[in-house]
Amino acid sequence: MGITALIPDMTIGQLIVEAEERWGEMWDDQATRMKILLILPRKQRKLLELHGDMIEHGQPVITVFHRPRAEAKLLEEQGLDPRDASFQFVDLATPDMGPWLQQLITSEGWLRGTVEVSSVPFSMGLPNQRPFESEMMLCFSHPSLPQIETYYLPFPPSSIPGKCFVSLPRRQAAEMARQQAEVLGIGRLQKKVNIAAVEPTAEQSVEPPAPAPVVVEVESNIQAMTDGFNQEVMASVVEEVTTNDEMSFVPLPGASPVAPVPDEAVDHSTLESSFNDSQPTTDNNSVSLPEPDVEELPEMSDVEIEFRELVTGLMAAGVEPTEMMNDPRWEDLSERALAIGFETWPVFLQLTAMG
Repeated sequence: MGITALIPDMTIGQLIVEAEERWGEMWDDQATRMKILLILPRKQRKLLELHGDMIEHGQPVITVFHRPRAEAKLLEEQGLDPRDASFQFVDLATPDMGPWLQQLITSEGWLRGTVEVSSVPFSMGLPNQRPFESEMMLCFSHPSLPQIETYYLPFPPSSIPGKCFVSLPRRQAAEMARQQAEVLGIGRLQKKVNIAAVEPTAEQSVEPPAPAPVVVEVESNIQAMTDGFNQEVMASVVEEVTTNDEMSFVPLPGASPVAPVPDEAVDHSTLESSFNDSQPTTDNNSVSLPEPDVEELPEMSDVEIEFRELVTGLMAAGVEPTEMMNDPRWEDLSERALAIGFETWPVFLQLTAMG
C-alpha cells in the first residue's frame, strides 16, 4: 500500500523534474513511465484521490484532475456531460499500471480504450492556450459514462496546474523516514537514549553537546529531501516504523558483573555490622532510580473526531457509503485531513464495515 500526499499549485512535469531531489532512492530514473486518463463519476473523485493508499506499488504515482471549462462544449458534442464526470491524469511506472487498475476493471467493470488528447482549436480563442502535438493515450472509464474519442486541453497534460496527489510506496517511504529519524536523533535512536539515561555522578564526565551548525546542516539536507511531502505523514510513518522495532537492551552506565564470593571467605562476625552500614540513609544525598517511560496511546485529532462523527451520523441517517461523499462537509474534512496527514480511507472502510 502507498502513502498519499497532497502538493498544491504543482504540475506533473514539475514533480517529475524534481522527483530525484524530493524522493531520493524511491525514484528510479530508468523506470519506464506512462500517462493514462481516468474518466470517473464525479461522486467517486474522493475515492480516486486516495486510491494509492489501498494499492501496493513500487514507484511514486503522480495524479492531477482537470476540470473542463471553455472546452466543455467539445465534450458535450461527443455525448458526455462534463458536469457528471471527473477527469484524472495519472503518471505511473508501467509495472504499476496493472495493480493500479485491477480493482477498477475486475470489480467495477471499468472499460479500457484509447483517447486522442489534442490541443483546443485556435478558433475558440482561449487566452491561456498553449498548442502541443496530439497523442494517443490509454483511457479507462466508468461503465456508467459514455466513451469519447478526443479529449481537448488548452496545454499539455504534463502542464495541468492544480492539486497534485502523489502516492509513495509505503515500505520505501517508511525506510526513508526511519533513516531520517536516526540522522536527526529522534524515533528509535532517541528511545534507546532515554532508556539508558541516568543522572551522572561526580566521577562521570559529561560530554558537551554537538555544535549547533552541524544540526542545522543536517536538518537542511533532510528538508531538501522531503520538500513537498506532508510532514505529518512522515511523522506517522516514523512512529509506525519505530514502534514495530524491538528495543535492544542497553545496560546502565557503571554496571559491572559481580564475581561470586566463596562461603568460607565470609566473616560472619562482621556480617551484621556490614549489613547495617550498607542500608540507604534518608538524607538529601539519596539517589532514586529513574522511572520507566510509559508509552501513551496517541489521541485522536479534531479532524479525525469530526470525520468519524460525520460518517457515523450519515450511516444513522440511512445514507449509503457511496453517497456519503456528496455531503458538502466531506470535501472540507478531506482537505483538512490531507493537510495533517490523516488517512480517511481506512477509517471510512472500518466504520462502514462495522455498520
